[in-house]
Amino acid sequence: MTNSTQLRGPWLRATAVALAFSLPAAFGSQAIAQDYPSADETLDWTIAFGPGGGNDIMARTIIEILTKYELYPGDISPENRAGGSGAVGWGYLFAQSGNPYGISTTSGSFVTTPLQADTPWQPEDFTPVALLAADDLVLVVNGTSEIQNIDDFIAMAKSQPMNIGGTGTVNVDFIVPTLFAEKAGFEFDYVSFNSMADQTTALLSDALDAMVGNPGEILGLIESGELRPLVFSGQTTPDALEGVPTMGDIGFDIGVSMPRGLILAPNAPAEAQDWWIETMKKVVETPEWGEYIARNTLTPTIIYGEDFRTFLENTKNGFGVVLRSVGAIE
Repeated sequence: MTNSTQLRGPWLRATAVALAFSLPAAFGSQAIAQDYPSADETLDWTIAFGPGGGNDIMARTIIEILTKYELYPGDISPENRAGGSGAVGWGYLFAQSGNPYGISTTSGSFVTTPLQADTPWQPEDFTPVALLAADDLVLVVNGTSEIQNIDDFIAMAKSQPMNIGGTGTVNVDFIVPTLFAEKAGFEFDYVSFNSMADQTTALLSDALDAMVGNPGEILGLIESGELRPLVFSGQTTPDALEGVPTMGDIGFDIGVSMPRGLILAPNAPAEAQDWWIETMKKVVETPEWGEYIARNTLTPTIIYGEDFRTFLENTKNGFGVVLRSVGAIE
């Protein structure tokens, strides 16, 4: 991809920095109970994107499982803190250093946002609990579009660059179409959104030519015919997208997936990290988690504790190489 790829939509570079100073830098010992977790402490669950997106769905699925099986003794307060491709929400959590009751789910933006924004945090700064799954994206157009398949799309994009929407700025939603376009030989303008709901509305109103998204987020619209799937970025097409080719099927495999995991605030006590690791081992064995994985066309990919920290650092370095190669970051 050349410099013709455009990044649109405001970028909140300073937001996470401001949030980092809006909360206490560390939590006193009174916030850390001798026996973790305490039923008297509310778990502050940060969801770094808006309602309805993949990050939101995963967080609320875990919370439902924790509640159903009484795995967490206290109240859980999920809060959507969207903005800056996750910088706002994760900046909020970063400011809670040492707090065992601050937690968040991660996505591709957790790795890519610090690569191109002046965030005070890096992925490996947080207390790692677990990588839980990896997912891939589907490229879709409006169901009323004259584009019927991926060959039509590539041909049209080669004749006139189109715009493709995604959630977040320089993240996996950007990396996937960028690599695909580079391999397939077309150019496009990338339009960033803070939520899947906003970008879906834009596509359905013909303000966008196409968009990328996790199949689980938009499967209902695909099944109803409101959206038309063209190509899948994973290695194997899921049953829910039967008949849709993978990028590899048409000769343009990109080899990128989005890591979905769970983290605590930086410097959380070891007993909190250990408790969450053991608890997530129970969560991933429930039928509800299996249904979530299948329904959202995810690949179970589980790594616990410090191995997850290493994975995050390695993934960040790998994504950095990709983004620098296409000129998205310096």
